[in-house]
Amino acid sequence: MTTSKIAASGLRKMFSERVPGLRRRVGVAAVTVALAAGVAVAPSAQAAHNGLPAASAEQERPELQEALQAFVDAGFGGVQLRLKDERGEWVGSAGVRRLGSPAKPPTNGRTWVGSVTKTFTATVVLQLVAEGRIKLDAPVTGYLPRLGLDPRITVRMLLRHTSGLFNYTGEHYNGTSEPGLPSAGKEWVENRFRSYRPEQLVQFALSKPLVFAPGTDQNYSNTNYTVALLLIEKITGHSYTEEMQRRILRPLRLTGTSVPGNRSQLPGPHAHGYYRYQDTGEWKVVDVSRQNLSLLAGAGDMISTTQDLQTFITALMTGKLLPPSLLAEMREPYGKMSYGLGLFVQDLGPACGGTFYQHNGSPPGGYGALMYSTADGSKTLTASITTGEADIDLLKDFPVALGKLLNATLCTQSS
Repeated sequence: MTTSKIAASGLRKMFSERVPGLRRRVGVAAVTVALAAGVAVAPSAQAAHNGLPAASAEQERPELQEALQAFVDAGFGGVQLRLKDERGEWVGSAGVRRLGSPAKPPTNGRTWVGSVTKTFTATVVLQLVAEGRIKLDAPVTGYLPRLGLDPRITVRMLLRHTSGLFNYTGEHYNGTSEPGLPSAGKEWVENRFRSYRPEQLVQFALSKPLVFAPGTDQNYSNTNYTVALLLIEKITGHSYTEEMQRRILRPLRLTGTSVPGNRSQLPGPHAHGYYRYQDTGEWKVVDVSRQNLSLLAGAGDMISTTQDLQTFITALMTGKLLPPSLLAEMREPYGKMSYGLGLFVQDLGPACGGTFYQHNGSPPGGYGALMYSTADGSKTLTASITTGEADIDLLKDFPVALGKLLNATLCTQSS
């Protein structure tokens, strides 16, 4: 797969919650030219702990600096990057932390990670499978009879988006679109602090007909992973947050990662994200660093850092979270999306190290996250991207910037 195709795929997945169909031009915020800044390269305090040499002034790797700057030059507000490869660990940021200030984004700031959450959720479900408490090919309705799910929908179908359940943030399938709960434009801005219960989200989706018969096609739907959250809670008798803490966050010491629930504040250092929208014919820009992501419960609501995402994906790929048989199933690509169980599978070709396992994500506004890893966890890329106040053509500008980043980080560089 070429990097341009990889970038286009990443674009569709990264902004899938925000724009059900990406066949149109989308206005997204970015920083003004006057505020564009360079790249800050910081040695990694965690590198020695990981047994990796920290980046130094002699290892600035200008191709990485240029790749970060490409996002800023395209109009994005800022970007944080963490790369682990055979040369050690490199950490940097570009752009601005906040509009109106020259300060660069913190290199390990908190960020809304959107659909990267799905990989965490899938991991917990598969741990329950490993414990014999859930069967992948059992009907979900047997575990959650009160929801009224189609009896043909299995746990496996939830995790690989083949259930046919309507996407509660808006559906786009086979050239047709249908709006969902407020997740874009002025309507989302005015509702961005609204609280939702997972059951509400699922019942809204179930009020719509199935998009296709379960198991007959594949289409990305947040509903699948909110049902998975309810499944985790029913089987364990504990909240989703408690299980995430007990099974993943505490064992891996992911102190910058949390399930915020109805809390809307990013804790600790963070870059600000902005959302550009139309209101009565005029363009407006609003700081959306604070937003209530109970809208994406289990599917896109988590907060994390580039360091924690690196630790998580490395632990997952090296078998610290799942037994080999279930990790193999998780990484088995399926269908037109090449999606396993909570992971996308991409073959970047031999020059880029072959197959990578990834999940990108974006909440409704202001933020995006990237998470890539090789099968053995030896090469990882984690990043956070924020938008500012300028108009960006996502279909044109994001794939170009992402392609440059993937080429510079995951592909072989000439000496």
